[in-house]
Amino acid sequence: MKAVLFYGPQDIRYENTMIKPLSKGEILVKVEAALTCGTDVKTFRRGHPVLIKEVPSGFGHEFSGIVEKVSEDVSNVKVGDRVVCANSAPCGECFYCKNEEFNLCENLDLLNGAYAEYIVVPERIVKKNTLIIPDSLSFEKAAFCEPLANVVHGAERTGIKEGDTVGIIGIGPIGLMFARIAKLKGAKVIVAGRNKEKLRLAEDFSQADEIVDLTKYPNPEKIFREFSNYKKGLDVVVECVGLPEIWELAFSCVRKGGTVHFFGGCKSGSKVSFDTTKMHYGDIKLMSVFHHTPKYFRQALDLIASGDIEVEKLITETLPLEKVEYAMEQHIAGNAIKFLIKP
Repeated sequence: MKAVLFYGPQDIRYENTMIKPLSKGEILVKVEAALTCGTDVKTFRRGHPVLIKEVPSGFGHEFSGIVEKVSEDVSNVKVGDRVVCANSAPCGECFYCKNEEFNLCENLDLLNGAYAEYIVVPERIVKKNTLIIPDSLSFEKAAFCEPLANVVHGAERTGIKEGDTVGIIGIGPIGLMFARIAKLKGAKVIVAGRNKEKLRLAEDFSQADEIVDLTKYPNPEKIFREFSNYKKGLDVVVECVGLPEIWELAFSCVRKGGTVHFFGGCKSGSKVSFDTTKMHYGDIKLMSVFHHTPKYFRQALDLIASGDIEVEKLITETLPLEKVEYAMEQHIAGNAIKFLIKP
């Protein structure tokens, strides 16, 4: 098959490779739609200690497709089924799984290889995190299940409720989806970003109530405060950039008794500083949420199928498999939200 393989930072190659023979419980999926992701871009730029365990490695992890082959002991899907598969599944046996913290599973192997004509899906993901796509739903929309599952998980854990004032700093695809989920929960939403296309989508896709262009207002703290109930500061602030200075900015925008959700992961070893007096006497909740679980993967598919989240609006352009490197370069240049890759 044709595939894009990762050999090292800024070294991905479109080439012929063998399809791995199926082991017990595995399925072979013909990829119909794959999506680019910020994590893929970071991996392309500097590698990844968790996603890339050996080279060459499969690349890409958001996809949907058609079941081409099944091995023995596969009972929940059959050849010809239209499916969307998560990029992981919890083991169910470790300390965290027994504590129902499935996203923190100690044996959470992550699946890569979506930028290819075919992908072999491991047994555990087949059993726990592979879903049948409704006939009415396109492959392109279904491929958004993995990124949206992360956001659905994060929004629920944050406790966003009707009437809250919610600020989103950073409006890439994750920030835009977070804003849309907050609106569906009945919150008043203000977003802040720099990219013109993302600012446009903040209105068209997320339907945010207020949009702040950070090229004009680099410190939005005053604007966020004015937007909040009684001008006390935001009930919830969600950081979706992953930079220490933006983490600190998010902290400055929350009210007493509010919640700051650091959703964007910073570079390993990063440090931040907070005013401990404000945090302690202001009774501020600081939190982060990592990854997703089978529960939220299912909820993401249901939200997309319902039409409540028009994920297709986040697609910048459709590209063939051999243009994945071009897609990575366009992301780095700030010229894309998400590319749809069609093998």
